[in-house]
Amino acid sequence: MAAATASMTHPPLEGSQRTLGTIALSAAVFMNVLDTSIANVSIPAIAGDLGVSASQGTWVITSFAVANAISLPLTGWLTQRIGQVRLFVWSVVLFVIASWLCGFAPSIEALIFFRILQGAVAGPMIPLSQTLMLASYPKAKSGTALALWSMTTLVAPVAGPLLGGWISDNYSWPWIFYINVPVGMLAAWASLRIYRNRESPTRKLPIDRIGLALLVLWVAALQILLDKGKELDWFASGEIQILAVITVVAFVFFLIWELTEKHPIVDLRLFAQRNFTTGVVTLSVAYGVFFGTVVLLPLWLQTTMGYTATYAGLVTAPVGILAIILTPIVGKLLAKHDPRLLVTGAFLIFSAVSYLRSNFNTQADITTIVIPTILQGAAMAAFFVPLVSITMSGLAPDKIASAAGLSNFVRMTAGAFGTSLVTTLWDSRTTLHHAQLTEHIQTGTLATDQALAGMRAAGLSETQSLATLNNMINQQAATMSATDIFYISSGIFLLLVAMVWFAKRVKAPAGAQEAAGGAH
Repeated sequence: MAAATASMTHPPLEGSQRTLGTIALSAAVFMNVLDTSIANVSIPAIAGDLGVSASQGTWVITSFAVANAISLPLTGWLTQRIGQVRLFVWSVVLFVIASWLCGFAPSIEALIFFRILQGAVAGPMIPLSQTLMLASYPKAKSGTALALWSMTTLVAPVAGPLLGGWISDNYSWPWIFYINVPVGMLAAWASLRIYRNRESPTRKLPIDRIGLALLVLWVAALQILLDKGKELDWFASGEIQILAVITVVAFVFFLIWELTEKHPIVDLRLFAQRNFTTGVVTLSVAYGVFFGTVVLLPLWLQTTMGYTATYAGLVTAPVGILAIILTPIVGKLLAKHDPRLLVTGAFLIFSAVSYLRSNFNTQADITTIVIPTILQGAAMAAFFVPLVSITMSGLAPDKIASAAGLSNFVRMTAGAFGTSLVTTLWDSRTTLHHAQLTEHIQTGTLATDQALAGMRAAGLSETQSLATLNNMINQQAATMSATDIFYISSGIFLLLVAMVWFAKRVKAPAGAQEAAGGAH
């Protein structure tokens, strides 16, 4: 059942057991979160090795995301049927097996099938790892427990592309999956050893088959729509239009069914709680904007500024420095201060970081790029844990696991939506800026003729000079588009400051303690 129930039934762990439990749970979480991003930079290598196009290779990412998004909101129901310890351990073991099978996949079809399996079994692992983590610590240290746990979830998305690129460059793509095997088996063994006598109560619940079918239908349609929309030119494509209709119709029927079903597969009545709704909406919007810009920055560095994938990863990696240093401090502050204040500070830093990035240009040096990245780590440390505590505050103990899965699901969906929206907006704004710049750079104008003359003097032909000039325009247009998005992001974070204050005040550390099962 919920972490709150577990923590009342079983006393906190002590000494080496608590330390080992923390390491085991964190390792499982890091492995899971890492796998959501590590394959992204390896798609060209995977597609080339399996003899398919890059667009077909993207299904390696989409298949995992769809299955994971579907299984996340089922965590509460599965926990009550199986028990939190058994469900967590089985989730880790099956994830390891699926990872091993992914590495051995002989074809793209087999790899996609195993990625679906991997995503499906991964869902309960994230919220239940936090459930067990909170149950391992005394109530007074719940904020610290949340902070320790969240460090892995903050660092893993940054490390994923860097590690995936390094493995693909120096070894072969199957190793991005094989590295899960030793980590996962050790995490499963340690977790079972420490938590096997701390199982939560279970009860048999009827299966909401219609609700489950509707959930699978609309989530799968939405995830595919978001993933393939940019490639197919969004609603200019009949395929995207059909997916949009399926998503909307299935979602409406899903809402009606789940709100009237006695034993719903997803408890939507949780949104009747003011803090849950405020916390989920605020966290999801913030995560969507944050994750969208996290994807945009390395893309801009590689496609516009000429950085390699590995070097772009190294430049963006410092985001984890302040996040790791400050997260434990935030956990302690949460025990004494209103979490809304901490979130407000985080959003102001996020806004400032986005504003600094909105002033980037094509001459930006390493220092200019890295400083906002380092500062962003402070915001990452201060927004996640307090928002989780707000989201879960005031919920009954038997609702925590369901709330954990549901809040994770909404947040991850927002992340996927934010990524699609940002990349699409970047392309469209780049096209717009390119057209506007071209209007001012035409042969016959003094500046253009001087630039072309200088290139010809350097030994370039007329065609080469025009191509070089067009590349310069593309670089400027892409940079201007990226800075537009950063500027918009800055404003959104300022609006989120007001949104978080719609939540009721949370009495710490109770709010943090109730947050067991929170997010990833």
